Amino acid sequence: MALSKTVAQNAEVGRTGILDAAALLLGRQGYGAVSLRMIAEAAGIKAGSIYYHFASKDDIITEILDAGIQAVHDEVRDRVAALSADAPARDVFRAVLRGHLCALLEHGAYTSANVRIFGQVPPVVRDANLPVRRAYEAFLDNLLSELKVRDAIRSDVNLPRFRLLLIGALNATLEWFDPQKGSAEDLADDYADTFLNGILSQSGDNT
Repeated sequence: MALSKTVAQNAEVGRTGILDAAALLLGRQGYGAVSLRMIAEAAGIKAGSIYYHFASKDDIITEILDAGIQAVHDEVRDRVAALSADAPARDVFRAVLRGHLCALLEHGAYTSANVRIFGQVPPVVRDANLPVRRAYEAFLDNLLSELKVRDAIRSDVNLPRFRLLLIGALNATLEWFDPQKGSAEDLADDYADTFLNGILSQSGDNT
């Protein structure tokens, strides 16, 4: 079924329908390849109708970037909040990975569009997205800091650098993840085991 028919049948045409259509297109084709005319066609409306809701393509992009980051932030926060206050550090870390990957890989086009196009958009659009992005980064930094205070993370670990490594590794799964070969939850657990336990065997530590 054509993308335009799919969106028109499954989303209310209007502001939400336009955003849904744009997110799908951007996730598949990237920022530069997608025009307002393409977005309108995918949403099942005339091109001029977009201007009733958005002033420009970049206004649409900004909302998609914000929504993508917020979806991940909300999922991670909710999973961590569902744990008991005295939950083991391993469970907290595993909840972060599960929340991030499930939001990214299983819950819509906004999160994947965010990862795919953020590096392609103009600086003004990236700047507009920074408050939402930094809020999620601050949430992770605070969480990791709490684990470090509990002596669950080594004192010599540079937390901002580790957070960058972690987010980069999780976001990169978008390029190769195949849901036919396993779930996002399973992948999150594999990653968690690797981060928590390392990759060297006991004999490897001595070589």
